[in-house]
Amino acid sequence: MVPTVPSPRRPLDPSHLSDSDHPSHTSRTVRHWYENELGWPTVPGTPVDLPTGLLFDVLDAPVEAGYAALRHLGPGSPVAVRADRMRILVAAGSADELPGLLDWLEWGALALDLRAIGEGGRIEAPLPPGTRASGTGASGTRASGARPPGAPRLAGTPVHIPARTSHRPVNTAAPADTAADGSQGAAVWLRPPEPGREVEPSLPTLSALGGGVGGAPNLVRLVDTMATECHRIRLRRSCAQPLALS
Repeated sequence: MVPTVPSPRRPLDPSHLSDSDHPSHTSRTVRHWYENELGWPTVPGTPVDLPTGLLFDVLDAPVEAGYAALRHLGPGSPVAVRADRMRILVAAGSADELPGLLDWLEWGALALDLRAIGEGGRIEAPLPPGTRASGTGASGTRASGARPPGAPRLAGTPVHIPARTSHRPVNTAAPADTAADGSQGAAVWLRPPEPGREVEPSLPTLSALGGGVGGAPNLVRLVDTMATECHRIRLRRSCAQPLALS
């Protein structure tokens, strides 16, 4: 008798994947770019993570709030996107300053969807420009923006640091960065860093208050704009909620 139920499909043999499609190949490519091209430290493991609090901290907000704040950044300030979140690199130590800064700007009493990741934290390393995410079957990053003209380059010595798991959230918990399948590619650069020049001078900092130092963007203006947009998003979502029937 001819069977009517097909036999179960065998799982995909990893050996049938091309080298460029294998997650470990993507991770090696990503790690090499950050450590050898940029000189940035990475966290051991797969997918590749970047530690925060060393070269930079990160402000994490809805993409809408992030886009509104881009005008306060210099052309070389790196910006990444992960799903519906935007991540703006800011000067190391800014995460510690954010709660007091929000209070000073009179935003401290509100629950804003604005998070800071600083010392002891990590973010998933966005794919380098032109890198193919494992399993996508198409070349190039999936959402990376064009490289801004005149973006700064970073040079340094490659270094590994011990893996850490904690984030330093502000107001709400920082999002997890681990992809469900352990592959690289959920985060992409909107404004990628470039090899060859240090990134720190391009990052928003409190030291730029009162005219700026060396052309660094002003962290106060950046945070105020992001907080304003986060509040507007919160109000729109509240107004969109259906009224409860009594």
